[in-house]
Amino acid sequence: MAKTADKIEIPLQESVLEPYLKKLKAQQFDRIEPLEVSEPDQAAAIAWGSHQGIATPRIFVWALGPGQWDKANANEVQAASWDLTPPDTPEDQYPQFGVVIDGEHTSFFDISASSLPEEIDRLPTIQEINEYKRIKADPTYKWSLRMYDRLMRGFDAFHEQVYQNVKDRVSSKNDIILEVAKILYLESFRLNHDPSALEFPYKNQTLQLDQVFTVSYVQEHQDEAVKQIQAAFDHFKSHPDYVVTTDAGDAHAIFDEQTHLLLARPQNYETLLDLIQNLGPVTHNSHRADKPKIVDAKGTLSHIAGDVLGRVFDVFLRGNFESKGGLGVYLTPAPVKQAMLSIAFHDIKTETPELLSARDAQGLPLFRFCDPACGSYGFGVVAMGHLERALMEILGKETAPDARRSDLFQEMCEHSFVGADSAPTMITLARVNMAMLGAPKAKIFYTEDSLVSPQLQPCSFDLICTNPPFGTPKFSKSQVKAKKAYEEAKERILAEFRSDLQERDGKREAYDYEPSVSGRAMGAKPDSKGVWKPVKPTSIDPAVLFIDRCLQLLKPGGRLLIVVPDGVLCNSGDRYVREYIMGKKDETTGQFHGGKAIVKAVISLPSDTFKLSGTGAKTSILYLQKRKARQDDPETFQDEPQGSVFMAVADTLGYVVKNNVEDYSTGVSNDLAAIVGAYVRGE
Repeated sequence: MAKTADKIEIPLQESVLEPYLKKLKAQQFDRIEPLEVSEPDQAAAIAWGSHQGIATPRIFVWALGPGQWDKANANEVQAASWDLTPPDTPEDQYPQFGVVIDGEHTSFFDISASSLPEEIDRLPTIQEINEYKRIKADPTYKWSLRMYDRLMRGFDAFHEQVYQNVKDRVSSKNDIILEVAKILYLESFRLNHDPSALEFPYKNQTLQLDQVFTVSYVQEHQDEAVKQIQAAFDHFKSHPDYVVTTDAGDAHAIFDEQTHLLLARPQNYETLLDLIQNLGPVTHNSHRADKPKIVDAKGTLSHIAGDVLGRVFDVFLRGNFESKGGLGVYLTPAPVKQAMLSIAFHDIKTETPELLSARDAQGLPLFRFCDPACGSYGFGVVAMGHLERALMEILGKETAPDARRSDLFQEMCEHSFVGADSAPTMITLARVNMAMLGAPKAKIFYTEDSLVSPQLQPCSFDLICTNPPFGTPKFSKSQVKAKKAYEEAKERILAEFRSDLQERDGKREAYDYEPSVSGRAMGAKPDSKGVWKPVKPTSIDPAVLFIDRCLQLLKPGGRLLIVVPDGVLCNSGDRYVREYIMGKKDETTGQFHGGKAIVKAVISLPSDTFKLSGTGAKTSILYLQKRKARQDDPETFQDEPQGSVFMAVADTLGYVVKNNVEDYSTGVSNDLAAIVGAYVRGE
């Protein structure tokens, strides 16, 4: 009779925990940190991954021994996760999800400290996990994320179709983007107006936009349908619902009279209309893909969450826009925009949350955001998302899913967002972008030069986020006329940047400087004796003028986050700029006096940040808060103390540039995400 072998005890770590951790690794949660567990029949670890360069929330994996499954409840899992996580762990790195296993059972939990712990049906995927809070708040957010993938692939394929295969009446890649914008404008108009407002004349007929602007109609009527849609665009392009009025009283439509819909081949209309109109049913987050709960049988672009739709347009634009002529400088990478707005809104919510819900004497929303070099208004789109989430917190959780539909938010979409740019193409894209997001009246307009435009009024804005043009032009010896014309034009601008200067003792072009709340002075600089004298037009970086202009545009106490070349922050020749901003240091007290702003933060960006735009200039994010005004003299600044300055260096932004595309799949970290976390925690 054979001898029975002794039973070998396999450690729980090997028998239960390790196989599950392998599963998580296969799902791209490939960072594993074992935890010390005092109980001999338990094991635990923390897992996380990275998606598009951003580290995901941590997952607490807890393996229980036989007879311990009663511990698999939300409260005990949350308590265990906090107890077993090392005490020196930063607060934002504590687990937000829990998985409990015992070899036979598996349960999942949401154990975020910001809400009551609860059991959930499954872990979010690597693509979903960073959006989990939005998924919980918005019952159709997962559907929106699926539409993001669908639309991104579709827009890229359409761009390639027109560029390579079904060539049409366009001359460049950028023309294709503009044609997409025109179609999206018509779709936005169709979705936001009742049928009675969709009539337009065509030859001797009256047609309906919602009838001719469909895939089936184009398939049936071909060239005639194209002509009718072109006529519809000409009729609706200047509709008053899409005309904005600036602070100076000027009216601006999205498209001018000379702009027409150029696409002429029916196949291109079929492809694009099928992409943006046939989205399938809208489904609820809480149901499985094979058993969906239908929220709306026919999804449209209006059902897609605003921040997701804005992301679609931004990524499509950045991936396909040709930056010839220097226009690429407007296309700021998404991690930079997100970091700047995250910091700004954190401080607003922490220090002045009442600002976001306040109204002025006319009953209009008080808060105003501006980008005076707005490009496609990417900063504004991100700001809208942050505003929506902030209103969820301020208005109360009972209105959370409907913050976008609240009266306050809708009024803010019309009155709170301002942008200007000197590139007409970018303004068109910006206006269409905001129209799709439900803000057709956002005050975005063309201007010859934001530095001096009367359409932007001093002391008008609470928050400015911008990436303005910088660098002075170089002229060869043969470009005498061009250099002279540039200098004359720039001198006219510089003359307006001397309002805070007074002539000294009647001497010509020698000034004394006295800062004021609504003035400027960077059209001059002090010499070694402190006498201010005009700067040469070719010696002043436009970035310096934009800092001065933005500080003028801000209300007292307003905030500016601006991308600037590093030279402004460290070159010895630009010391006067830094003293102009924060004042001169009193060596006895260590305090700064006489400046216009408090420096809140400086964040160094990688040299390849704007590689996609064709420049390797070294830049940083500069965060300033305009000093408050004295109550007894509104044109004079209070002498506020300059506190410590938050400083950080980002080496990578979560992507590498390959083949003229930002590739987020390489696993490179987004250092700005960690930097924002450190700023929020006050580290």
